[in-house]
Amino acid sequence: MHTANGQIDTVAYQRVLGDEIRSLRKQRGWTRKELNKRLQTEISLQTLATYELGTRQCSVVRLVEICHALDVPAHEVLARVHERFFGDAPAGHLTLNLAAVAATDNPRLVPLRRWAAGRLHVLPPGASPEVHLDLPALENMAQLCQLPTVELIRILRGMTR
Repeated sequence: MHTANGQIDTVAYQRVLGDEIRSLRKQRGWTRKELNKRLQTEISLQTLATYELGTRQCSVVRLVEICHALDVPAHEVLARVHERFFGDAPAGHLTLNLAAVAATDNPRLVPLRRWAAGRLHVLPPGASPEVHLDLPALENMAQLCQLPTVELIRILRGMTR
């Protein structure tokens, strides 16, 4: 955890956020100029670079705009930053790798395997195969698999290690 005396290291958090934005852009094979063309409002390439380097704070509205241009929901980007920064998924969430779930041979997870394969099929090129599931989603998946929620979570946690 990047805290001292209960305080968040905002400079380090900014760097992780910038790295996440840069990584998403590079996964798409875009230059900063190409990403900039897709933004609704014009910003300088220097400003975009300072966001990616984490040397300048990005407003929430600007972050949402950048994420929209990258075709990734801002809450998913922030969840990944949170996980990287604090070393855990947000409380009540579980991070799943869709490829691992789609490849499982666990007969109890057949409905989940089909769901993961379907999600992988529609993922944009270069998008992360990881998804964050909250407790209601996990409860629904457990019902589909006819498993108690805690049992499904135990199985899925075993797959993510």
